[in-house]
Amino acid sequence: MPDIVIAFFALGLVAGLLKSDLKVPHAVYETLSILLMLTLGLKGGLALHGQAQGSALWDLLLIGSLGLIIPVVLFPLLTRLVRLDNANAVSIAAHYGSVSAGTFAVALALAQSAGMELAPETTLYLVLLEVPALVIMLWWYQRQKGAGSTSAKVWHEALTSRSVLLLVGGVIIGWIYGPEGLAPITPTLMGGFTTFLALFLLEMGICTARACFPLPLQHWRLLLFASLAPFALAWVGLGVGLWLGLPPGSLLVLAALTASASYIAAPAAIRAAVPEADIGLAMLAALGVTFPINVLIGIPLYQQWVVLLTQ
Repeated sequence: MPDIVIAFFALGLVAGLLKSDLKVPHAVYETLSILLMLTLGLKGGLALHGQAQGSALWDLLLIGSLGLIIPVVLFPLLTRLVRLDNANAVSIAAHYGSVSAGTFAVALALAQSAGMELAPETTLYLVLLEVPALVIMLWWYQRQKGAGSTSAKVWHEALTSRSVLLLVGGVIIGWIYGPEGLAPITPTLMGGFTTFLALFLLEMGICTARACFPLPLQHWRLLLFASLAPFALAWVGLGVGLWLGLPPGSLLVLAALTASASYIAAPAAIRAAVPEADIGLAMLAALGVTFPINVLIGIPLYQQWVVLLTQ
């Protein structure tokens, strides 16, 4: 049977397809997303507490560089094969070079429930891969327009977004305070992580049904890209993770991250910096197609790949 959190996503998807009046109130969804981001950051900080991580610096730098490499490789494919204009190609490349915190949370939960070994710095992969793709693609877009450099507005949107602040802040707090300092909030935040994730995915299932149905077949090239890209990009994460000798759980998380596409941080940054881009197309691809494929099919499949590759 699939993991329990995946069942909640499926429930939301079915409810949306049946046009049920089921919905998670917007204020509740916002609260859930904040709790998830903060808890993920705290988990990473706790794992780092009291550990010397100098030896992992090279690994983290290489993993972070994927956020620069992936969108640069995807951009010409999006312009030539998917036939997007420059603005929308920049937008989609930035969304797919950045990562999905929801996908990360599902992969992390699955790795932990399966008892797969995780490196202490695994949560930092999410932090490191959130921003670089946005910066490099927005710099590329402005360079094409003759602007020359990335504007202060772009840097502000990328570096002060809610997800980045909560993740980085959570890591710092968890690292400084450790298990004893976080003891008063551990039962609520850490103990409630799976519940937060299940309710978050319930709403994501409803949103997916809303974004994808009726299916906009006029964008069939983009739909095909969004369906196939996760499986190809997962191998980028697997290849780098195997080269670095990451433990199985971290390997699964990295594969899921490189296979994912941002639907929280990227839309805000792109909307502010590339007004010509159609954010609806990016949400259709990232949230409507790639996210459910990763949650329902991809992550369990990546887990099987990891088991085969690490035996």
